[in-house]
Amino acid sequence: MDHPLVAVVILNYNGRNFLEKFLPSVLASTYTKFKVIVADNNSTDDSVAFLESNYPSLELITLKQNFGFAEGYNQALKGVDAGYFVLLNSDVEVQPGWIEPVIEMMEMDTKVAVCQPKILSYHHKNEFEYAGAAGGWIDFLGYPFARGRVFDQLEKDSGQYKDSNTVFWATGAAMFVKASVYNEVGGLYGAFFAHQEEIDFCWRTQNAGYKIACCTASTVYHVGGGTLPKGHRKTFLNFRNNLMMLSRNLPRNEKWWKIPLRLVLDGVFAVKCLLSRDLTSVRAIWNAHMAYYHWSSNNKEVITKKRRPMKALSGVLNKSLVLQYFVFKKKKFEDFSK
Repeated sequence: MDHPLVAVVILNYNGRNFLEKFLPSVLASTYTKFKVIVADNNSTDDSVAFLESNYPSLELITLKQNFGFAEGYNQALKGVDAGYFVLLNSDVEVQPGWIEPVIEMMEMDTKVAVCQPKILSYHHKNEFEYAGAAGGWIDFLGYPFARGRVFDQLEKDSGQYKDSNTVFWATGAAMFVKASVYNEVGGLYGAFFAHQEEIDFCWRTQNAGYKIACCTASTVYHVGGGTLPKGHRKTFLNFRNNLMMLSRNLPRNEKWWKIPLRLVLDGVFAVKCLLSRDLTSVRAIWNAHMAYYHWSSNNKEVITKKRRPMKALSGVLNKSLVLQYFVFKKKKFEDFSK
């Protein structure tokens, strides 16, 4: 196999400690044609000074403001020339041969445009990690989950998802993407700032006729939650961005009823938070809805010429995840196929 050039691009924001801990594992990768680039998102810690002092030959891109994850990568990748981009979080530990299986899989099937390795927890290495696990799925109402993770329920990795399947979305924590396709579909949507931008990107990529996959022959270990901890901001971005994603990608005959239903379900969850005196989440959901309405009224862009029905896409559960999980008590991904 002719080895294409792979650019591993780490978008860093105040992650000096993560860089010190995990960058050596990335640099020790055994793939024959790769380069590592750190794009700093205007950190306020000593990340840049640390890199300049300890890795003077490493390619460093310094952004003039904190663009967030989505637009940060768009800005950073503008000047990167490679056959493949790897969007890698700074809090990920990789193994020496983590690149080879993914590239081999993507080169063998040219329709696979986006792929992730298996993501396990850094702190609990026999357990799947929240952000991606063994490949992302979505239910017909837009709730994302993954093979090995449903809502906050994480499974232990016992080889139950060892097959390398097509999925709906690949995690942005360690996302391989063909550079030509990244540019073709318009990159990540910068208005998301962070959270669910990779799901939106993979949805558009599927609508463009490509496949999304998980290569379980490659495994990485993710700390998770290192940049944006739980709280108002995280909840706000997740709820707002999910609604924006549905608006951007659902065909019209699905959008008219699915988005109102999602708004109602968000309201039900807000009431549950109110009863448990979680006022932070209540405010975040309210603010997310207000921000979504503002975005909707000011956003008339055309996302794709063709928005395929959800049931025609890979990695879609044509059932309600909420119903399956909370009513029928199905807590594992494999339960949904029974």
